[in-house]
Amino acid sequence: MKTRLLGGIVAIVLAIAGTLLLVTYVQGSEARAQKDLQPVDVLVVESKVPAGSDLQTVKAAVKLTSLPAASVPSGALKSLDGLDGKVSGVDLLPGEALLGARLVDPASLAAPGSVPVPAGLQEISLHLDAQRVVGGRLAAGDTVGVVILLDDSAAQGAAGGSAQMVFHKVLVTSVQRAASQAKTTSQPASGQEQANTQLPEGAFIVTLARSDVDSTKIAFGAKYGDIWLTKEPSTASVGPNVVIKRAEVLQ
Repeated sequence: MKTRLLGGIVAIVLAIAGTLLLVTYVQGSEARAQKDLQPVDVLVVESKVPAGSDLQTVKAAVKLTSLPAASVPSGALKSLDGLDGKVSGVDLLPGEALLGARLVDPASLAAPGSVPVPAGLQEISLHLDAQRVVGGRLAAGDTVGVVILLDDSAAQGAAGGSAQMVFHKVLVTSVQRAASQAKTTSQPASGQEQANTQLPEGAFIVTLARSDVDSTKIAFGAKYGDIWLTKEPSTASVGPNVVIKRAEVLQ
């Protein structure tokens, strides 16, 4: 009799303990679920943003939105403070949370040997020999003046022509040239001396960043005239844009 009574008591105690454990587990699960569902404010993309877009474009395309914590990926941004100068490294698609890793330095998007194209501009390339590109001493990131020379003799019925530095401080985004063949000399020059005195071989393809209208003017000059580039740093003085005629050259 006592054994049965003792067994009944143990069973009741185990049942109560099991019930308490089950209630505790359920309450813990509910707490965890509620924690995952707690809203978190993050920036969400509302309209597509192409790769390479500046921060102002990104700001206009995102909105601060409350999302369940469980659905917010690691690295999602709540604001764009302190990210001045960054651009979108990839296309940003509507509905996705904006990740900090998707905003990068513009230089990281440029191909080796080139610099990024400023927003709103496009690129145009010119095939020029060395004397027209400052002896080949141009590099991506330099700024140049664009001189266009046109032969007006056909229109004037006599020998004529005109020249003008049409654009100033134009950004060079890349410079390409054919690999030169090494030449053996009895006394090879130092690297610096060789860079300053060795005659460049072959032509260069210089790519410039310019607006659509200016690019058309450059293309016209390349097709129907001649183009020369000057190395024009930001500190260079700029005079008025005058058209030089044949008769004025020797004045």
